[in-house]
Amino acid sequence: MVIVLLFVLALPFLVKEIASQYANYTLKQQRKKVLSILKENGIDYYLRGEPNYGGYTLLKEEFIAFSPVGARVTVDTIKNSQRLIEGDTLNYRILSYSFRSKNRNYLMEIGKTDASINRYNKPLQRFTLYVLITLIVLTILIDLTFIRIIVKPLASIINTRLINKEFPFRTEHERIKTSTTDFKYLDESLVLLISQINEAFYKEREFTSNASHELMTPITILQNKMENLLAEESLDESSAIAIVEMMKTVDRLKKITSSLLLISRIENEQYIRKEQIKPLQLFHEIIEEIGHRFEEKNISLVLDISADAVLQDVNKDLMFQLFFNLIHNAIKFNRQDGTISVSGIFLNDGRYQINVCDSGIGIPNEDIPFIFNRFMKTNLNSQVGYGLGLAIVKSIAVYHRIKITVESGVDKGTTFKLIFKAEYA
Repeated sequence: MVIVLLFVLALPFLVKEIASQYANYTLKQQRKKVLSILKENGIDYYLRGEPNYGGYTLLKEEFIAFSPVGARVTVDTIKNSQRLIEGDTLNYRILSYSFRSKNRNYLMEIGKTDASINRYNKPLQRFTLYVLITLIVLTILIDLTFIRIIVKPLASIINTRLINKEFPFRTEHERIKTSTTDFKYLDESLVLLISQINEAFYKEREFTSNASHELMTPITILQNKMENLLAEESLDESSAIAIVEMMKTVDRLKKITSSLLLISRIENEQYIRKEQIKPLQLFHEIIEEIGHRFEEKNISLVLDISADAVLQDVNKDLMFQLFFNLIHNAIKFNRQDGTISVSGIFLNDGRYQINVCDSGIGIPNEDIPFIFNRFMKTNLNSQVGYGLGLAIVKSIAVYHRIKITVESGVDKGTTFKLIFKAEYA
C-alpha cells in the first residue's frame, strides 16, 4: 500500500515526464521528415526566395521556422521557450537544429505548444489510475487465491487438530495430504503431541481410579477398627477423644477418596446417559435432602423452574450430584439471612439454561479460572472445604456436554450458568 500510495502521488509527475518525452520524440520525428524533404527538394522548397521562413498551424499549436545563422553556429537542442505569434505570447517546446544547405548555415526550429503537449495529461492520469486500481484488485484476488491454495494444508491441520476438539481426543489422526515439508513436519508434531497428551491423561486417570479404589479398603478397615476400639468399656476418656479425632480425619480422607473415585468413574464414562428428568422435580428432591441447611443460616430460596422443562439423555444421579454441589456451595459460602435463586430459561436457539445465584461472599476475579481445579480453595478463610465439589461439577458438566460459566465478585455473590444443548432439552 505504501508503494501504491507513492506511485499515486508521483503519477502527475510521471505522466508529465512521459508527455514531455513523447513530445521530444514527435519533434525529432518531424525533424527527420523535414530533413528528408530538404534533401530531396532543397531549402528553396520552404524559403521560396525569402531569407527566412516561418509557418504555423491554424490554432498556433505547432510551428516550423528557418533562419540563416553564422557558419560556426552548431545547435541541436530541445527546450521550452516563448514565442510571439500575431501578438500572442505562447509557451512552446522547441527543437532547434542547425544544418548547412547551399553553402550556408540555417537554423531550423520546430515547436509544439505546452498546452497541446499537456492536453491529455489528466485523462492519461485518470486512465493510469483506473488501470492501477484494476491491477491492484486483480493482484489481491490472485494473491488471496494463491495463498489460500498454498496454506490449504495448514487450514486442514488447524481444522482437524485444533478447532472444536473435545478433550480427551478420541478420533483417529489421519495424516494431512501435502507436499510441503514444513506442513508435514507440523502435522506429525501435532499428532505426536496429541498422542502423548492422551497417553499421559489416560495414565493419570487410571492411576487416580486405581489409587482411589485401593485406598477405600484400608480406610474402611481402619474406620471399623476405630469404631471397635470406642466400643470397649476399658477405654479411658482421653483415649476416646483421640480416637474420635482420628475418626474425623479418616472420615475426611474417605470423603476425598470417594470424590476422586466418582470423578474417575465419570471421566471413564461408567455412567449411562439415557434418563429423562424434570429439573423442577430434581431441585425439590435436593431441597428435601438439604433443607435443614437453609434453616441454619435462615437462607431464603427462590425456585423459578418451569414444570414442563425436561432434560433428555442424562444420568439422574449425576445431575443430582451436580446441582446438589452447587446448592451446597451456595449455602456454605452464603451470608446469614442470604438468598439463593434457581431459574431456568429457554434460549432463542432452543438450548436450556439453568442459573444458580447466591448472595454470598463471592469469588475474586483472579481465582475464577481455577475454581474447577481439584483441591482449589478460594476466599475460604474460616470455611472448611476439600476443593473437590466444583471439580465434580465440572466433570459431570463435561460428561454431559454442558457449557458452564461463572460470574462472581468479592462480596457480590456468585452465579453459575449451565447451558444444555438443544437436543438435551
